[in-house]
Amino acid sequence: MEKSMMINDELRSQVLIDALPYIQKYNNKIVVIKYGGNAMTNETLKNAVMSDIVLLNLVGIKTVLVHGGGPEINDMLKRVGIESKFINGLRYTDADTIDIVKMVLAGKVNKELVTLLETHQGKALGLCGVDGQMLLAHKLEGEVDLGYVGEIHSVNTKPITDALDNGYVPVIATVACDENGQAYNINADTAASRIAAELGAENLVLMTDISGLLRDKDDPSTLIPMVQISQVPFMKRQGIISGGMIPKIECCVEAVRRGVKKTCIIDGRVPHSILIELLTNEGIGTQFV
Repeated sequence: MEKSMMINDELRSQVLIDALPYIQKYNNKIVVIKYGGNAMTNETLKNAVMSDIVLLNLVGIKTVLVHGGGPEINDMLKRVGIESKFINGLRYTDADTIDIVKMVLAGKVNKELVTLLETHQGKALGLCGVDGQMLLAHKLEGEVDLGYVGEIHSVNTKPITDALDNGYVPVIATVACDENGQAYNINADTAASRIAAELGAENLVLMTDISGLLRDKDDPSTLIPMVQISQVPFMKRQGIISGGMIPKIECCVEAVRRGVKKTCIIDGRVPHSILIELLTNEGIGTQFV
């Protein structure tokens, strides 16, 4: 028993030593995490994510959490008798739906995440893009009218940096407004990408329900661990990047082009995937550099 405990203590010590260079690398740097997928609905995974974020914050890594909440919005729309409608992967958002989006994202999901971080002994501050005109947007124009779906045209980082400088984890719901106060629904991946770029983040992490970018989408062993953003157009032509991966990878590419050092898509179904990505040599998922 004593020998077993000694081995465990040695392993714990080695893990901490191995993580030290990465803690030093990210110390006082900003990491933006887009939180979504199964990790938001599975209680075990949700608690693992919160403990990861608290740990990062405690060792001096400034962590910003950007979240969506699609399943919760769908559930509330169903309760009030409004049909969920999607066009090209984006939620059609009429006047009634934008009210539900604001209520669910900024009121329910955001505050639940703040509370959960604080139950893990963290310090968190709930924000949405409307606060301090953090995310100014205009109507997203396209071939099809999507209603109150917005496109970000400017980011005011002061509410975020004020929270970070005072030791809080900013938890951001992706509702924006225009100069007249009209609210808009913003895709969470897109919002996280723009926020990371404007903050000059060291890393943008997108949590998903897949292993990362796969050469063969049906074979997890074909994971591509690293992609140069110059390779992305060729991978699209090959069909390696297709379907729902296109907008996520476009967000990664845009963030790198705007100055984020590194972006990555990780599997949120793996407990503590954030720590594995940031604090180990192997990492997890696919990096875009």
